[in-house]
Amino acid sequence: MIQLVAFDLDGTLVDSSQDLAAATNALLADLGGVALSHDVVVSFVGEGAAVLVRRALERAGLAPDTPRALEQFLRHYDARLLDTTRPYPGMVETITAMRSSRRTAVLTNKPERPTLQILRGLGMDGLFSDVVGGDSLHGRTPDPAGLLHLAARAGVTPAETLLVGDSPVDLETAQRAGTHICLARYGFGYRFGGTGFRGDERFIDSPLALPAIIDEIG
Repeated sequence: MIQLVAFDLDGTLVDSSQDLAAATNALLADLGGVALSHDVVVSFVGEGAAVLVRRALERAGLAPDTPRALEQFLRHYDARLLDTTRPYPGMVETITAMRSSRRTAVLTNKPERPTLQILRGLGMDGLFSDVVGGDSLHGRTPDPAGLLHLAARAGVTPAETLLVGDSPVDLETAQRAGTHICLARYGFGYRFGGTGFRGDERFIDSPLALPAIIDEIG
């Protein structure tokens, strides 16, 4: 039986794509680079801000190792964290209902401070027992250490844990940790091309479909 449900943040719990794209293009404007489309920017999301910035600089024709570019991006993003970022429809209701019988947590490559700021700003901070950010001692996904830490803190086994995510990074994390995985096809990180699946994955097109998936797993 699933006792712990851990959620990825960007593209799974919340749609932060517009704010990430706006912050990225503000950085590129500072550095004299060309603006990138929303779709291009969000295709770089999922492996942490440093990777996003490096890929965006390269695509915009700028040096990927531009000094202090990451710091500049983080300043721009901090100013936009909650401009348009919102939970996906049905997410708050779904998590609220499942908390009566299961523990819930957040596992993200976003640093802990902005993660908590977003959760507080959206009134979601009380929905989770634990939060592990990408700047924790457990490293960044797809390293499974953070997910295994959440399971240990909850006093459950990996087999009793479900990771809900939207990207290949989330899939690899669950596979390496030995947990169940549910992939959100509505998320902006859902880019698979039919590869990387083992056949035991679950999929949802709305947060409201998650309880049925959990019941199916047992």
